[in-house]
Amino acid sequence: MTTLVDRTDTLTRDALAVLQPGFVGTTAPDWLLRRIGEGLSSVGLFGRNVTSPGQLAALTARLRAEREDVLVAIDEEGGDVTRLEVRTGSSFPGNYALGSVDDVELTRAVAAELGRRLAECGVDLNWAPSADVNSNQDNPVIGVRSFGADPALVARHTAAYVRGLQSAGVAACTKHFPGHGDTAVDSHHALPRIDVELATLHSRELQPFRAAISAGSKSVMSAHILLPALDPDRPATLSPQVLTGLLRRELGYDGLIVTDGMEMQAISAVYGIERGSVLAIAAGADAICVGGGLADEDTVLRLRDALVTAVRKGELPEERLADAAARVRALADWTRGVRGAASEPGAASQEGTAPGTEIGLTAARRAVRVTVGERPSEPLTTAPYVAAFTPVANIAVGDETPWGVAAELARRLPGTETGTYTDAAVDDVLRAAGGRRIVAVVRDAHRHPWMSQSLDALVAARPDTIVVEMGLNAAPPRGALHVATYGAARVCGIAAAEAVTGN
Repeated sequence: MTTLVDRTDTLTRDALAVLQPGFVGTTAPDWLLRRIGEGLSSVGLFGRNVTSPGQLAALTARLRAEREDVLVAIDEEGGDVTRLEVRTGSSFPGNYALGSVDDVELTRAVAAELGRRLAECGVDLNWAPSADVNSNQDNPVIGVRSFGADPALVARHTAAYVRGLQSAGVAACTKHFPGHGDTAVDSHHALPRIDVELATLHSRELQPFRAAISAGSKSVMSAHILLPALDPDRPATLSPQVLTGLLRRELGYDGLIVTDGMEMQAISAVYGIERGSVLAIAAGADAICVGGGLADEDTVLRLRDALVTAVRKGELPEERLADAAARVRALADWTRGVRGAASEPGAASQEGTAPGTEIGLTAARRAVRVTVGERPSEPLTTAPYVAAFTPVANIAVGDETPWGVAAELARRLPGTETGTYTDAAVDDVLRAAGGRRIVAVVRDAHRHPWMSQSLDALVAARPDTIVVEMGLNAAPPRGALHVATYGAARVCGIAAAEAVTGN
């Protein structure tokens, strides 16, 4: 006989099980450990929680000392979006660089090595890869996080990434369903509306997600986007038509569905995180991602209580919450089983788990494209002046992660100086450079008129300027030497420095 107390306890545990919250600090706070003991099944990590691999391994071990099957998630795409190396820049180029090389075995090997490093630190769920087709070059939030603009290319590399990551025992979370590529609005700030026909959605946006599902992606992350062709009223994260109708029934996906961050303005500003979370679970989501901005116990309790109250009021079916919690626990069981297998003798030598720690730099070097201008250009042999034209970073990338080529050029050519510019200030650049050769470093120059105008004026004044584009290579090459890296990871900077110095 089930009593009211038993049902209440089950409801509370299930409500905690579907949350993926964050926290502040590099050690687990007492409140988090206490909630794990009460049923919280997942924890999300961000750059603020990581200082070194050893510290991260100790943190995840402490979480699992509370309960062995807790899922530890992180947003580690590599490239521009890194949490493991947030203070130094990533050892792996991002998706756009890998897509530009178009070697699926290389993509698989990069993802496997990234996964191996995550697994060594005790992380077993990665909110990656981005399977978005970057069909809109003015997209402010996807860009180089996408493998490219060709759906077939994105599909084959998404599948390779999923296989590589999961070969290391780390669950992939393919995002942002059903595709965040065709928008010029960042869902961190507002709700993007994508007016795409169903035929285009199926032939373009959904192709990579089908490939990810076929590759066995353990989880899929929803997008906070409005697609009137599917649901004119609610964004995908809150839409039964999108999550249950399209993803579950039509595409046949049976894994975990995770929401994008619920505190993002596309959801929180319209619905609030409590109602948004209830609607998301009701629509078919299984796990609520929160913690990028709201990272405290009060947030966990508010969402827990909102879910329990919704069940008691009949607004959320109890069986839907129970099903969501069961899917979270099933993924935790899979990751626990993989960890156990990895600890067996000889497991570390399995194919695909450790393709080599230099694979990221190798991939970055292969991605670099060098275009020589009309005038002959000699490699840099003396210390240059680096002019970094810096746009405002999107929230997913963050502004704390270093990027560019200045540090690597300074290591190779002592005396290299750099200046950072956030508007058209060509006269300032010329004065600061003096007689030194100028290396102009940009990201997505085509999206920022001030940046494009500055480059034109700078090259006109100094035709021997070297231009390094570390975003989408969408603008015509400028300068005596034009280097496209297809991403701004640390290894992309190293590869660019090698290209401009000739070694």
